[in-house]
Amino acid sequence: QVQLIESGGGLVQAGGSLRLSCVASGRTFSDYRMGWFWQAPGKEREFLAAISWSGGTSYYEDSVRGRFTISRDNAKNTVYLQIDSLKPGDTAIYYCATDRVPYMSPGTAGYDYWGPGTQVTVAS
Repeated sequence: QVQLIESGGGLVQAGGSLRLSCVASGRTFSDYRMGWFWQAPGKEREFLAAISWSGGTSYYEDSVRGRFTISRDNAKNTVYLQIDSLKPGDTAIYYCATDRVPYMSPGTAGYDYWGPGTQVTVAS
């Protein structure tokens, strides 16, 4: 059974940084792409970033490119999302996700498993 658990959220001041983590269990982590999504209050869940199974390829939603960085440590079964220059508009629940199919290229959709999310609140 695939399980994803996010951590690292909290209340931060605008301009600060956070690193979110997502630990996966239940199968061979290094065979599967990983993605990060967010859901702001009153909005649909949206794609942020994704990384290939090897970590060699990443893909970002245009509005966060340059401020958000996705990475993974396959030895620790963990994917990270570094967020810099935080803005109040970054306030959201952040989710990690993964796929049922191995060796998929990073992309914006088609994810099958989701974590419960971690709340990030950015104060102005």
